[in-house]
Amino acid sequence: MTQLEAARKGIVTDAMKTVAADEKVDAEALRAAVADGTAVIPLNPAHANCRPVGVGRMVSTKINANLGRSVTHSGKGDELEKLAIALKAGADFVMDLSVGDDVKAIRQGMLDASPRPLGTVPVYETISRLKGDIPRMDPSLLIGVIREQAEQGVDFMTLHAGLLLKQIPEAMKRKMGIVSRGGSIMAEWMMENRTENPLYTHWDEVMDILAEHDVTVSLGDGLRPGCLADASDAAQFGELDVLGELVERCRARGVQVMVEGPGHVPFDQIKMNMEREQSVCKGAPFYVLGPVVTDIAPGYDHIVSAIGATAAATYGASLLCYVTPAEHLGLPDGDEVHRGCIAYKIAAHAGDVARGLPGARDRDDAMSDARAAFDWDRQFSLALDPERARARWLRTRAFTDEAHSDDHCSMCGKEFCAVRTSRRIRELASGGK
Repeated sequence: MTQLEAARKGIVTDAMKTVAADEKVDAEALRAAVADGTAVIPLNPAHANCRPVGVGRMVSTKINANLGRSVTHSGKGDELEKLAIALKAGADFVMDLSVGDDVKAIRQGMLDASPRPLGTVPVYETISRLKGDIPRMDPSLLIGVIREQAEQGVDFMTLHAGLLLKQIPEAMKRKMGIVSRGGSIMAEWMMENRTENPLYTHWDEVMDILAEHDVTVSLGDGLRPGCLADASDAAQFGELDVLGELVERCRARGVQVMVEGPGHVPFDQIKMNMEREQSVCKGAPFYVLGPVVTDIAPGYDHIVSAIGATAAATYGASLLCYVTPAEHLGLPDGDEVHRGCIAYKIAAHAGDVARGLPGARDRDDAMSDARAAFDWDRQFSLALDPERARARWLRTRAFTDEAHSDDHCSMCGKEFCAVRTSRRIRELASGGK
């Protein structure tokens, strides 16, 4: 049985028990959320040594790190190094978006090395296997690749099944057109053949494969907006309506499903986008890229998008796909992977605090106590990036020659430290001198 089928039969699986313990939630409540589709646990039994992770509004917001080689940069070794960096920085999920030669071998290396769920976009490998300057997607090959990846142990797959032929003219009215790599591949094939999306027309066959291996569907947003001007348009929402239909078909087949979302969205439209997805897709977990809230900050898009991701997590998203400083510029290196992960850990946590998730603020309160007590080691242990925090603090200590004086904040100096002053004020208020 899939996790969804087990949950509907009233079975609390080992995966549900693990997630419930990690999240400090009731296992039966989690089972009920999996049963109604508002939570998913992407976990292919063939992915050895993978610890289950829950996605949904009843648990903490998760982050995903996109990895993978391009046709000109990076390779198996580099991607394994980036995987280790992402996992150390706190990535809850990883995706292998590799294209080119030896994609299967690269993916196997990542599956072997990752104790976290791993996702793919099968159409990328499909195109990589074809020849020619402009290879054309082969529907029968795509179905075969989906089967092979499921057998190999992939936990979740992005499938652009909601992009239909009738939506393409609307997308062509945009400034940026179609910016999803998978979406553009599917759209070009449909236009050349004047035939409907083969994933949509063969959806039952795809469901049979994924149900057999308990692979979670991540319904791809092939028409996500690629700039602020294209956000919340007829093309985007037309595809979303089809995704809502596909959510119900997945659930009816016992296949877990989540929905991918934009993209580039003005900040004031994020709440509406999150609420619309929750309504159209019947509470299916929402997996968003950013959103990026301004188009003019190349080199800083991890910050720009983390602003949008915080709002998305507050208003409805359950999984945030990180954006690195290399977005729009190139393939991220290890340091950029790290910075992208940390930016998104911040966004996910801030969103959990804002929506009042039980226990979300405990770590912040503990940090405040540690700061008030000048307990530096405790502060670093609570920090989202302990190594960077400690290194920066040590630079200040070396500069001020205060290596043995830790009883004041590092920015103000001893004489002007407001926390030390507050201690004296408390003594005066309690009648002391």
